[in-house]
Amino acid sequence: MGHHFELQKDIELAATPEQVWEAIATGPGIDSWFMGRSEVEPREGGRSSLTMAGHTDEATVTAWEPGKRFAIRSEFGQEGGFNAIEYLIEGRDQGATVLRLVQSGVLGDNWETEYEAMQAGWDMYLRTLASYLAHFAGRTGAPVAAFRPGAGTPEQVFAAVAGAFGITGPISEGQRARLTVDGLPPIDGVVDIAGLPTYFGVRTDDALYRFLHSGTERGNALVLGHHIFAPDQDPARAEQAWQQWVNALPIG
Repeated sequence: MGHHFELQKDIELAATPEQVWEAIATGPGIDSWFMGRSEVEPREGGRSSLTMAGHTDEATVTAWEPGKRFAIRSEFGQEGGFNAIEYLIEGRDQGATVLRLVQSGVLGDNWETEYEAMQAGWDMYLRTLASYLAHFAGRTGAPVAAFRPGAGTPEQVFAAVAGAFGITGPISEGQRARLTVDGLPPIDGVVDIAGLPTYFGVRTDDALYRFLHSGTERGNALVLGHHIFAPDQDPARAEQAWQQWVNALPIG
């Protein structure tokens, strides 16, 4: 028996409604802050898709009001399951915008774990959207992903990631973070999001690096979801390098 759910998130963004629209309702915009690779057919009734780890989920655009409202809904699955996402855009004074996200649908038997994961995941992705619009607006980021299932507990995983970045003690926003990944340019940035024990992120002049723990009930996976804005970097090569890095990361 499926379980109906709805979650809502509001965030104020330092960007115009037009900039927010480009970020949430176009494939290149979504790729610059969200997981996977997205495509959007720009019309009501059009198709949208999200491809991640070799799997593609498709949906229908159910609302298309540029600068105001964008919504998609997946096809109905087993036991009537579906997923719907709606974005509502409201301009504010001095070039700011409030974005409201509403996600609803039907989840399966393990709905409580899935719901908690979505809540935490959206917190990270919306904060990544804020970083993107504040520091990389008008640029397109190439998504780079890597995965390590069964990596360890959140405490073990983030202690290892922090150590790799040269961070000692508790992770906090504003800390310097430096890392070298074989085959890639050195990373020198700052911690811009720290939502432990679920996620952690570093911003540099040309990238947003994101590390997400799936939770113990979802396999203790360490998920890397980066967005590279450097024009001369090869996303496929970067993805291979990061996969090798996360596979070799010593997690005790």
